[in-house]
Amino acid sequence: MKQVVQNYKSGELAVLDVPVPGCKPGGVLVRSVFSLISTGTELMKVSEAGMSMLGKARSRPDQVAKVMQSVATNGLPATYRKVMGKLDSYTPLGYSLCGVVEQVGAGIDDVKVGDLVACAGNEHALHAELNWVPRNLYTPVPDGLAPRHAAFGTVGSIALQGVRQGEPQLGEVALVVGLGLIGQLVVQLLAAAGVRVVGADPDPVRCELAERLGAAAAGDPGSAAVEAAVAELTGGHGVDQVYLAAGGGSNQPVELAARLSRDRGRVVDIGKCRLDLPWNAYYEKELDVRFSRSYGPGRYDPEYELEGRDYPIGYVRWTERRNLACFLDLVARGRVDVEPLISHVADFDDAVETYRRLEDGELKAVAVLFRYPDAPGDGTAQAPAVAVPAVRRGGPAPAPVRASGTPVRLAFVGAGNYATSMLLPHLEQRDGVVLSTVVTTTALSAANAQRKFGFAHATTDLDAVLGDPSVDAVFVVTRHSSHAELTRRALLAGKTVFVEKPLALTEDELAGVLAAVEESGNDRLQVGFNRRFAPLLREARSRFGARTGPASLRYLVNAGRLQHGSWYLRQDSEGSRFVGEGGHFVDTASWLLDADPVSVYAVAPAGNEDLQVVLRYPDGSTATLSYVTCGASGFPKETLDLVADGKVLKLDDFVRASVHFESTAGRRRWVSSRLPKARDKGQAAELAAFVKAVRTGGPMPVPLESLVATTAATLAVQAGLVGGAPVTLARPR
Repeated sequence: MKQVVQNYKSGELAVLDVPVPGCKPGGVLVRSVFSLISTGTELMKVSEAGMSMLGKARSRPDQVAKVMQSVATNGLPATYRKVMGKLDSYTPLGYSLCGVVEQVGAGIDDVKVGDLVACAGNEHALHAELNWVPRNLYTPVPDGLAPRHAAFGTVGSIALQGVRQGEPQLGEVALVVGLGLIGQLVVQLLAAAGVRVVGADPDPVRCELAERLGAAAAGDPGSAAVEAAVAELTGGHGVDQVYLAAGGGSNQPVELAARLSRDRGRVVDIGKCRLDLPWNAYYEKELDVRFSRSYGPGRYDPEYELEGRDYPIGYVRWTERRNLACFLDLVARGRVDVEPLISHVADFDDAVETYRRLEDGELKAVAVLFRYPDAPGDGTAQAPAVAVPAVRRGGPAPAPVRASGTPVRLAFVGAGNYATSMLLPHLEQRDGVVLSTVVTTTALSAANAQRKFGFAHATTDLDAVLGDPSVDAVFVVTRHSSHAELTRRALLAGKTVFVEKPLALTEDELAGVLAAVEESGNDRLQVGFNRRFAPLLREARSRFGARTGPASLRYLVNAGRLQHGSWYLRQDSEGSRFVGEGGHFVDTASWLLDADPVSVYAVAPAGNEDLQVVLRYPDGSTATLSYVTCGASGFPKETLDLVADGKVLKLDDFVRASVHFESTAGRRRWVSSRLPKARDKGQAAELAAFVKAVRTGGPMPVPLESLVATTAATLAVQAGLVGGAPVTLARPR
């Protein structure tokens, strides 16, 4: 089997072929499905291994003391040989994973072969294809919890034990210093316990993530923002608890804890940071300093960890194993969300390169997972996949044959409210455009559209329009249930097609549209995703500029409640409301991030239409879409924030936009006009681009592959809600 190892003397990292561990009594043999890289603890070990011998000594004075004692006892030559032998050996990495039980040892009766388990321990939950794990360091994974999420069990237990040491109570206020992986989990656990949380971290992306995950406020510990937030939430008394989840050599965390704690507050050290306590500050407030020992009671006790001797629950309520099970239960019930923390998923075979990218800072991540090849139970049943159909063109589409200078002749199928208010007003006066024919199901609605917008013809006969060689393009602006079939027929008829969103309501409908593309060779298709054409958003994106690292995007859609009787409520025939409208927001996020999503995770509270959708992208970027119906009607419908590389783009309902960034001249920002003539969501620019493509025969405004990816991602939301797990967007190989 393969295992990730490191030589502490040379710093070499490798994936070695090593023997399969035996399945000893009192434990189980587990085949890994996902293992989690601790971007704090593990990277610290990797970094130390790359130091000189003097650097290693300075970083581990505790080990130097042991060496000096050995010299005094055993002499210098023997100690040197012992130390060099230990340094020049391969050591394992990893301590948190999820896998499938492959073999059960004697004395084990709580799991069976094929069960999914979460495993802990820096000697038993390693980055390896197979691990032997003793009884008290594994726990069964709750039904419905995705393996990638269960892999967080150990780090979740560390965060949970730290919170238990703080003894939080409902209504208290806590400060979390350090918003890396452990800090982000502590924030969520405290929020789930009814505690209001302030986060402190110099990284604005991590601060924004903490606020999304439950913090009342978060900011740079060196700024006045954190102190102001604490003062506001506590009435000036200071926080009840401080959780130190930071690392490094700075003494700022403990000094900040003293300054912002209330009298007789509690300070809990979870991470490995400098602890030069300012005596006067801690004495005057009589602060209670506590340490959190890893995963909980049982840690470092060989009788508990290796021999399986549990502590009686009446005396020790929360042990390592019970903490592990508790954290997984919180994730399974949606009280803790680990999906937004996943910055990158790497194939296990790419482990060495992944560590290199993390250490060099090329890969900026909160949490990174290794995905193991060919592992049974790798999550396909619990984390379903939605196929992104391949776009196959049966041959080159016939280029439109149009005499130079002749107008573009358009036909409309449907003339409802959106067509008559948002599309036709931009087309009726456009030079070089002729509104040829309008087709509706009732004669009167066709006649009304003809009279109002000057169509040359009005009819209820779709076939007559599709068979008319003078019609260059067809607009499909009907109810959602008919979009895919009408688009399919128009493509087969050789027309350029503009279809309002959604393109399709099901995977089968989407496949039918693409089958028409393949059969006819006609890929001249545009879906009405207009927001990417909005002038204000395009200017803001240009001002934001290129980025080098992963981005975090937050999109709030204050959709509001529908009026009784709206056809949007007819889900059986017209699809869900999000399927009908959500493509707008997926497309906007993908355009801003310049990629198509690779997975979708969706959750919805019971009994309402509100959705939280997390999209993951190939470079580790994430987009969180909050689609809510219970908000205030006076609040703007759409607000958006994009954060990356020390820059922030903010859009307020297509009325205002701003970009904040650093430059050699200091902090700068661009702010759009605050009094635009009208809210412009891009319909006019989108239609201009479409008409130009029809007139010139040039490329369509949006590649068909992008339209298909957006539609597949929108459809995957429903699959994710049903399955309760992230949905992989599987692309053809």
